[in-house]
Amino acid sequence: MKNLALSLAAALLPLSAAAANEPAPTSTAPPRALGVEASIVFPSDSSIRNWRADRGRGIWIQDRRGDWYYGVFAGYCRDLDFASAIGVETRGAGRLDRFAAILVRGERCPLSSFVTSDGPPPRRDKSKDIMGEKSGTN
Repeated sequence: MKNLALSLAAALLPLSAAAANEPAPTSTAPPRALGVEASIVFPSDSSIRNWRADRGRGIWIQDRRGDWYYGVFAGYCRDLDFASAIGVETRGAGRLDRFAAILVRGERCPLSSFVTSDGPPPRRDKSKDIMGEKSGTN
């Protein structure tokens, strides 16, 4: 039994040496194109990880893989900045895209565009603004 294990190890040794000399495979996936019309299939709590309002003009939505999208509203979505939850109305299509609407406090906010995007810009640190105002008055 030991002889069989040793002969297998000897046979596999050249293969492992050849694999060590080969360059490591690189990621050939192209970077995600931004600004391209997109959709999230079956939007729900499990497929939407996060969202952030862009005042009443639009909304950033993050899917479960961590990719961000930006939806532009056809009009102004009045209560989005103050909402703690949103709904998605797909009208039977089963996907969040430019034909869907975001529901906010009973208001229907139809989208006119839904594209791939970078994440939202970082939020301003209001504590720094307040400290800056206090130090400027002294």
